[in-house]
Amino acid sequence: MSVPKTSLPPTLRFQDLDRAYVAGQWIAGTTTFKVNNPATGELLAEVADLSPEQIDQSIDAAAEALPAWSAKTAHERSAILKKWHALLLANAESLAQTMTAEQGKPLAEARGEVGYAASFLEWFAEEAKRAYGEVIPTAFAGKRYSTIRQPCGVAVAITPWNFPIAMLTRKVGAALAAGCTMVAKPAAETPLCALAIAKLAHEAGVPPGVFNVVTTTRAAEAGEVMCRSPKVRVLSFTGSTAVGKRLYRQCADTMKKLALELGGNAPLLIFDDADIDRAVEGAMISKFRNAGQTCICANRIYVQSGIYAEFTARFTQKVAALKVGNGAEDGVVIGPLISAKAVQKVDRLVRDALAKGAKVLVGGAAHTRGGHFYQPTVLEGIGAGMDILGEEIFGPVAPLIRFETEAEVLAKANDVSVGLAAYVFTRDLSRTIRLTEGLQSGIVAVNDSVPAVAVAPFGGVKESGLGREGGRQGLDEFLDTKYVCIGLA
Repeated sequence: MSVPKTSLPPTLRFQDLDRAYVAGQWIAGTTTFKVNNPATGELLAEVADLSPEQIDQSIDAAAEALPAWSAKTAHERSAILKKWHALLLANAESLAQTMTAEQGKPLAEARGEVGYAASFLEWFAEEAKRAYGEVIPTAFAGKRYSTIRQPCGVAVAITPWNFPIAMLTRKVGAALAAGCTMVAKPAAETPLCALAIAKLAHEAGVPPGVFNVVTTTRAAEAGEVMCRSPKVRVLSFTGSTAVGKRLYRQCADTMKKLALELGGNAPLLIFDDADIDRAVEGAMISKFRNAGQTCICANRIYVQSGIYAEFTARFTQKVAALKVGNGAEDGVVIGPLISAKAVQKVDRLVRDALAKGAKVLVGGAAHTRGGHFYQPTVLEGIGAGMDILGEEIFGPVAPLIRFETEAEVLAKANDVSVGLAAYVFTRDLSRTIRLTEGLQSGIVAVNDSVPAVAVAPFGGVKESGLGREGGRQGLDEFLDTKYVCIGLA
């Protein structure tokens, strides 16, 4: 397939992304809000701040577009998603630069996210053709039973700032493939990426109203509009457990279908028999990707006593060498945290741990660069009662915990209210099987630190949410199964 023309300039003017996208039109808000570079404080753009009434109108636009979009064949929807996928790849550098500017992650990571984001559009373009029903063997000679799968209707997506493109395409790719229309609300910290994606959707031929992007600082009011609207049949949310629970309650009156990808507190278990080189590298990638601001990054690193000293020395040496700075600079591995509030939270967790007996091996404070930067940090002596064990850190801080036995560490790993991801480093096959079955997590990675891919399901158990994104299961969140019973004449 030929690559469509490029619509975004190599160096994107962020001021071109100042309006929301509703019903195929670029609309102003009642006011505007500022988007700043978290590394420099530079003002990037002033973006439309939509009112709750305007968000309600975007839902109307999606509802009006639904009949025509859902009536298209799966192959027709697939072709449009493939064009959108090609445009993302053709504009990868502009999108990556946009992401680094408004979100802060190093440019190399931003480029990786664009490719990851594009993979969801490609995957669901193909899965659109595989929304199979089934024929059910009859229980009575005069009847025939079957099922068909149909789009649920209008969907809404509320996406986070830490993966501002991938978290959007993972939702919208599945929704549009299934025949649903969508209203997406990106985080106020990172609206520019979503608006750039909307520009490319428009160029790819996504019809007006099928995909809408609403930008606003009034997140609670916007969420309430989306939850209360009877026209919305699916709500897909990625964010904190606290906000997810509130949305869950607000959706009860209209009985929406919910896909909630909520908080994590991932344990990383390293056993004496692990390949220590691989374990050190895996811990570095899992903990410090996006400055620790990922929902599946290692939050608690458990190391068995036989290799604890060697692992700690090697790991700490690597952490101390990490380059901190503006993600647009060469060689930077750790960018800024998203906000001053985020820095304050990370520092609070470190101070609490130190006050209760933890020890700093490297880092341990805000970075001398100031602003939103925090030093890559390793702590040891972590024990019960420290907030850092129970809260999601969302920053470049690695707590190390020594353990003795498999049973002991499994109990500690599961002793939290959430269960999104878990990591194990071992060369023992029997242990691998025991832990993949015993860990209370929706995702378990063994001898690997980057498990998320478009072709596999992503989601958690316990208070980490409901449903799955990606994989063939990702399409299920936007489809209803209808049973058909036919009596023969």
